[in-house]
Amino acid sequence: MKRLLIALVLLVMSSFAIAAVNINTATKEELDALPGIGSVKAQAIIDYRNANGPFKTPADIMKVKGIKEGEFAKIKDQIAVSGATTTMAAPAKAAEAPKTPPAKTTPSSAPAKAGEPAKAPAAATASAPAPMPAKEESKAMKAADDKAAKEKAKAEKAEKAKAAKEEKARKAAEEKASTDKSKADKSKGAADAQATKDKGTKDKAAVEPAKEKTTK
Repeated sequence: MKRLLIALVLLVMSSFAIAAVNINTATKEELDALPGIGSVKAQAIIDYRNANGPFKTPADIMKVKGIKEGEFAKIKDQIAVSGATTTMAAPAKAAEAPKTPPAKTTPSSAPAKAGEPAKAPAAATASAPAPMPAKEESKAMKAADDKAAKEKAKAEKAEKAKAAKEEKARKAAEEKASTDKSKADKSKGAADAQATKDKGTKDKAAVEPAKEKTTK
């Protein structure tokens, strides 16, 4: 218990250790490690100091696009404009924490009785399915191809039957129209002939009385 308390104290103390980062010389990785900065803002800091020269004060970092007072408040105690950049070292192990006892495992089955052979434990994970043999795979592919070919032939046959039906209907319509036209023409010819005949008879009837009058 004493060792565990010592380890916890060292861990808490190490969390208060502050790394000083010189924002004029720090690398992108060192800037990226600052809280709330990230790789994008770290690159923006480098681009700003390359274009405008070194920062005069730590507060000048707020001139970089994307870094406001909120971000500056998080890092103002961890940045500087001079000196070498120092990183936080990992705390030395003063005392090794006690090892966690192994978790108790529940036996999958009751212990074997005296004189009986112990049963093998059940497999933890299911074994991977065996790959399909090449022959079976080829057979499956052939069956799939045959099915696709049959479906294609069936679709083509249906399409041809539909086209033939439409063509038959079109021809029947044309024949009906031709028959109807022929009948109409024949009826018109008969009507014209009858009209001509009637006109001739009428004209003849009109001429005969005049002829008889002239003879008298």
